Amino acid sequence: MEKILVLCTGNSCRSQIAEGYLRHFAGDKAEVYSAGIETHGVNPKATEIMKRDGIDISGHTSNNIEEYINIDFDYVITVCDNAKESCPYFPSVAVKLHYNFPDPAKATGTEEQVMEAFREVREMIKEYAQNFVNENLKR
Repeated sequence: MEKILVLCTGNSCRSQIAEGYLRHFAGDKAEVYSAGIETHGVNPKATEIMKRDGIDISGHTSNNIEEYINIDFDYVITVCDNAKESCPYFPSVAVKLHYNFPDPAKATGTEEQVMEAFREVREMIKEYAQNFVNENLKR
């Protein structure tokens, strides 16, 4: 079984959404974790936008990368430039992938506009996660 780590700055939005979709699409082909170089707690809007697509991430926790230093990951995916640039050395033979998704937590405007920003980023991450699983977890 493949082990996948998704990294972001605060492990509150993008990495949580990615973890949810990777778990959903990979099923029993992978163990999926997410972490941040800091921990900001799981953003309630990320939980809500995933719920609207039928995926429950309400049980997820915000974790620090240091918690997973002893796990031998097969893939490490950074989902924001800050995590890619600020991530401490991670001793691993893992395949390292990167995609800089916009941060929906920085969206401004009405509640509806903010949730639309979360929906847009969710859809981008959903497509990325589906493609990742199709291309890398073929077993």
